[in-house]
Amino acid sequence: QLQLVESGGGLVQAGGSLRLSCAASGRFFSSYAVGWFRRAPGEERKFVAAISASGGTAYYGDSVKGRFTISRDNAKNTVYLQINSMKPEDTAVYYCAARVSAYGTTSNAYDYWGQGTQVTVSS
Repeated sequence: QLQLVESGGGLVQAGGSLRLSCAASGRFFSSYAVGWFRRAPGEERKFVAAISASGGTAYYGDSVKGRFTISRDNAKNTVYLQINSMKPEDTAVYYCAARVSAYGTTSNAYDYWGQGTQVTVSS
């Protein structure tokens, strides 16, 4: 059983940056693809980014392409989400999720979820 814990959220000014972390506890972390999702107030959870098990490929949602970077360090059982040039519309609870095999862009494709970390961007 895999456990995921997000950290690194907080309050930032528009134009600022954050790096979110997703720390995993469990065996065979390197066999899991990992995705980031976010849920803004009053909205459905949406796909943000995903990375393959090896870290060799990444995929981004249209709304964050060019500003977000996903990476992973399998030796540390950790996946990162670097967020640059932050906008107020980035305000949301950010979740990481893991699945065996290829990454996906829908929430129900993932098997394990973290508790989420709040990101708030002020104007």
